[in-house]
Amino acid sequence: MTFVSETQPGVCLTPDAETQGYVFNHTMLRVKDPQRSLDFYSRVLGMRLLRRVDFPEARFSLYFLAMTAGEQVPQDEGARQVYTFGRQSVLELTHNWGTESDDSHYHNGNADPRGFGHICFSVPHIEAACERFDRLQVPFVKRLDKGMKHVAFVSDPDQYWIEIVQADLLAGLGKG
Repeated sequence: MTFVSETQPGVCLTPDAETQGYVFNHTMLRVKDPQRSLDFYSRVLGMRLLRRVDFPEARFSLYFLAMTAGEQVPQDEGARQVYTFGRQSVLELTHNWGTESDDSHYHNGNADPRGFGHICFSVPHIEAACERFDRLQVPFVKRLDKGMKHVAFVSDPDQYWIEIVQADLLAGLGKG
């Protein structure tokens, strides 16, 4: 039998046909200092900046990043915009101009009141990735030797949590 979906109360096992072309495109995080955040997400996590869109009248900029794994990203600005909004798994960083030099802080969702929790990256070798994060002085929220042994959490420059997993270690997750 082909996998359709896990059965849980509230899960619609036969979504409307119209939704079959929908794509979960992006999630957004607000950042105080785009240079620090772009460095973190591109250098530390390997994401590629696809588009920057500025809104001078409203004093904010949007930065769209994704893991492209060697994909050909269109050079033409319009085609790249379509590519950015048509693909899966994009991270949007929103910078409200001026916040880099004020004393405001964004709520990361993990302090009270709790809400948003984290984003997640799957890596091929979690121990090697964690050793690299240590060398790069990335702050850990949870190391591999605490709690769930195959899951780590690091923190980005705005203290958003990033879960780090290795997929092939998680086959038994949640089983006694």
